[in-house]
Amino acid sequence: MPSPRRSMEGRPLGVSASSSSSSPGSPAHGGGGGGSRFEFQSLLSSRATAVDPTCARLRASESPVHRRGSFPLAAAGPSQSPAPPLPEEDRMDLNPSFLGIALRSLLAIDLWLSKKLGVCAGESSSWGSVRPLMKLLEISGHGIPWLLGTLYCLCRSDSWAGREVLMNLLFALLLDLLLVALIKGLVRRRRPAHNQMDMFVTLSVDKYSFPSGHATRAALMSRFILNHLVLAIPLRVLVVLWAFVLGLSRVMLGRHNVTDVAFGFFLGYMQYSIVDYCWLSPHNAPVLFLLWSQR
Repeated sequence: MPSPRRSMEGRPLGVSASSSSSSPGSPAHGGGGGGSRFEFQSLLSSRATAVDPTCARLRASESPVHRRGSFPLAAAGPSQSPAPPLPEEDRMDLNPSFLGIALRSLLAIDLWLSKKLGVCAGESSSWGSVRPLMKLLEISGHGIPWLLGTLYCLCRSDSWAGREVLMNLLFALLLDLLLVALIKGLVRRRRPAHNQMDMFVTLSVDKYSFPSGHATRAALMSRFILNHLVLAIPLRVLVVLWAFVLGLSRVMLGRHNVTDVAFGFFLGYMQYSIVDYCWLSPHNAPVLFLLWSQR
């Protein structure tokens, strides 16, 4: 009696007993050993179609349906359109410009420093006892005293050279008032919160702080005086010191921020350059000087 192992090795795998008793010309045998080759090829093809679990997981992870961040419904059909982009105003700006950061930092430093320097903003401040002196210095840089003084000297002058200088000084003061009022109306920066609105003769635009009109006038007048008046060195130093202390007093009184005064100095310096370029004289403005001399 043959052993089961022997009987299994005696015929190819997957062949039933009925197929072994069939005729040699049947398709199972294929005649002359052909059936063994046919069944061996069928076994190879069945092994090739088997799915490797590791490869299956890799394919599943690479498929668009199971890819991270995607939804199965997105690959269900091509008829679904992508989500519309967010409006421009709803997007979060995660990459602010360097200029914006620099301006915000400068504004924060300006407000902090202006508040620290406002030691005369009120009677109860740390330097409140010096406030009357600072207000007297404030009047020395006001536009009305300078305008009235220039007009008085112009009326009393009896020389053409003096009239020429005073005429251009009047032109410089009017230009300063016009430019400061124009910039204040455009920028409209409020005065510091610790300021007390007890200023001397204010107009509607004086509720704004940028730029400082006292600072522009101080820079303009000091440069004008130093260029057209013959003064000794101590007096020249005194003029420069007056302009600097006047600008500093605007911050100490709480009238302006530091940047208001700094830009005011720059604007006043440039205003004199404009006046010097457009210098009025009897040669380029004879009608103006003739009308004034006939008064």
